[in-house]
Amino acid sequence: MTVMTAVPTTGTAAAPDLPAVKARQHAAWSSGDYAVVGTTLQLVGESLCEAMDIRAGQKVLDVAAGNGNASLAAAHRWCDVTSTDYVPALLERGKARAMAEGLEIKFQEADAEALPFTDKSFDAVVSTFGVMFTPNQDKAASEMIRVCRSGGKIGMANWTPSGFIGNVFKTLGQHLPPPAGVKSPALWGTSERISEMFGGSASSIVAEKRDFIFRYRSPEHFVEVFSTFYGPVLKALAALDGQKGKALVADLIALIGRFNRANDGTMVVPSEYLEIVVTRR
Repeated sequence: MTVMTAVPTTGTAAAPDLPAVKARQHAAWSSGDYAVVGTTLQLVGESLCEAMDIRAGQKVLDVAAGNGNASLAAAHRWCDVTSTDYVPALLERGKARAMAEGLEIKFQEADAEALPFTDKSFDAVVSTFGVMFTPNQDKAASEMIRVCRSGGKIGMANWTPSGFIGNVFKTLGQHLPPPAGVKSPALWGTSERISEMFGGSASSIVAEKRDFIFRYRSPEHFVEVFSTFYGPVLKALAALDGQKGKALVADLIALIGRFNRANDGTMVVPSEYLEIVVTRR
């Protein structure tokens, strides 16, 4: 466990065209069907709510909720939950899951960088592998802080740079360089960046490194699922011609081989993430 204090921001970068980046990201996350991958990550939402000590009756906001893993986890704990994302199709998938489980959750389209809620209106604000992909990181962090009440908690699960998914994104970047000047999403999985963004408004920040285990039929099955349903991989392969696309697939298979704990042909790959609980000052 790491207890963090604020660290000053260092360095400057060229100003990117953030609206254009956001438009491309929106197209990526709207493609495929992230819900197919998202449902496999439900355990992370449950773990995060436990780490935050979520209590029944609390007002909880899920930011960049995708198909609602943290939303469902909070609803399992009898909370008053609002689930938000800027991709309507993902909200519909979350709504279907809630209906299937008989859970009462409010679903609302919303941009994580401009949340349509009043100041200090939630007891808890959560995000699992969602808000970390916003192009304007500081704005998204400030919005999470703004809508959380004093003494409330902000909880996140963010992939680390050194973990498996962090390396998936590095591999994608080697084949299709990211926009210049845009901070890596994996920075949200570092203690230093979390301190920069949240330290000035926090009475405490507690972070623990955890592993989520990806279990697939084979490495090839993982690549097939991600290239069909996971927007960033789908879009990367669509942008590469035949041979370049095959090279990316080969590199992803090799990456899985480095992390794979299975020796029976299946895929059992731990992927490190940072579980963060910020207590709002």
